[in-house]
Amino acid sequence: MAVKIRLKRFGKIRAPYYRVVVADSRTKRDGRVIEEIGKYHPTENPSFIEIDSERAQYWLGVGAQPTEQVAALLKLTGDWGRFTGEGPTESQVKAPERRKAFVHDEAKKPVLKPKAEKPAEKPAEAPADAEAPAAAESTED
Repeated sequence: MAVKIRLKRFGKIRAPYYRVVVADSRTKRDGRVIEEIGKYHPTENPSFIEIDSERAQYWLGVGAQPTEQVAALLKLTGDWGRFTGEGPTESQVKAPERRKAFVHDEAKKPVLKPKAEKPAEKPAEAPADAEAPAAAESTED
């Protein structure tokens, strides 16, 4: 049985993400797998790559063949260098940058005013029919 380390695709049409899996070479791309050993999200900046190094070394040791894409990922994580003895053995995967904390600019005016600063609404005036008889009574005197 030929065993391959390859990518299993998930996600939507233009938003793919993958799992690095060990599977029989005859199974479908997204079919049954033997073991999942990692994740790969290419749409993030920088790309998210997480591979279980111990399991990758085991499967490479027992003869599993990585596809071209997975071989490139293994070279980035340093697992391929550990297995073959050539190339760098440390991970070259970039960590995502931390987002800057939001700082409110006091110089700008707020768009919304707090409720306490809004002027109170004037009470609604009484209907005109109710005032007319009262006005008529006061003129008779």
